Amino acid sequence: MLSYRAAIPLSNRTLIRLAELIRAQRAERRCRWRRLDPSRQALLVLAHLRNGDTYARLAAGFHVGTSTAWRYVREAADLLAMLADDVHAAVLRAGRLAYTILDGTLIPIDRLADERPYYSGKHRRHGVNVQVLADPAGRIVWASPALPGATHDLTAARAAGLIDALTAAGVKTFADKGYQGAGGSIRTPFKGHRLRPPLSRHQRSVNRAHARIRACGERAVATLKTWKVLSRLRCCPHRATTIVQAILVLQLIEEGRYSG
Repeated sequence: MLSYRAAIPLSNRTLIRLAELIRAQRAERRCRWRRLDPSRQALLVLAHLRNGDTYARLAAGFHVGTSTAWRYVREAADLLAMLADDVHAAVLRAGRLAYTILDGTLIPIDRLADERPYYSGKHRRHGVNVQVLADPAGRIVWASPALPGATHDLTAARAAGLIDALTAAGVKTFADKGYQGAGGSIRTPFKGHRLRPPLSRHQRSVNRAHARIRACGERAVATLKTWKVLSRLRCCPHRATTIVQAILVLQLIEEGRYSG
């Protein structure tokens, strides 16, 4: 089998922090010996999550078995996901911002626990729905648990408790037309209708300003999807939440914004 060196577009800070977490977990469990040390396991996990390397490639590159590579990734993902903020802690942090931006995205999957709930008619493919909350600079603040792709964005945001939490905290949030009817502190653009008079000049102007603000939310979604494993999840859909939450923590560590 041919092999080659590959780069992972992440800083040493992320690698060191993940290795520290793995080392602490091993000490807590009193693990006497593992095939890879914490630093090498952390590197293997980042190669999978960031570069999307398959377990077979990881096994060959790190000289471990495929099942061992799978176990290492699963252990680290579970560990990181436990460190992610819940919706109330995330909204508490968001309360310090001038405003936030809410947007939903579909993460494609190739395994179907039940075909219809995971099929998104909007995107015409199977996947899971994840709600992303961003700050005014377009950086990720929080990502919701994954729901079946057929779930509407507004329904998904409500199911995650995000709408109620943002409203209770009085956090002004900009969202697209899919969130109309959310009420509270959620701001959506004016929506035209063929049976109503066309939008006024003022309404169109407000929509343009609203779109410029929401563009930063698209940047946050794009940042989330730089983690190549999310380009197409090949695990069980029920593991999607753990993967997304683990990546959220790693992204905050990478940007130096993780305070845990």
